[in-house]
Amino acid sequence: VQLVESGGGLVQPGGSLRLSCAASGFTFSSYVMSWYRQAPGKERELVAGITSVGSITNYADSVKGRFTISRDNDKNTVYLQMNSLKPEDTAVYYCKLIRGPYDYWGQGTQVTVSS
Repeated sequence: VQLVESGGGLVQPGGSLRLSCAASGFTFSSYVMSWYRQAPGKERELVAGITSVGSITNYADSVKGRFTISRDNDKNTVYLQMNSLKPEDTAVYYCKLIRGPYDYWGQGTQVTVSS
């Protein structure tokens, strides 16, 4: 299993970023995928999740209405569109797969929201 995040960077408050997580080594279209984030000094928290065919999504209250999770099963990629970014969204963002008894994480991508 390999999960590779990309798309992070420095953005001003109110700006947008689109994160991508490219997956390989498993049948991507069969699994729920999630995005998490971890800010300095804080625990890792769930940001959003999406079912295997993308029919159901869920979001942390703090990002509802601003972030959108989606997936392209033909490209084995899950996305996180982040709009109206706030300084408190600054964190390392990770995608996660749960397969059987194991959790798999990518290496993360840094998002910094600052003027």
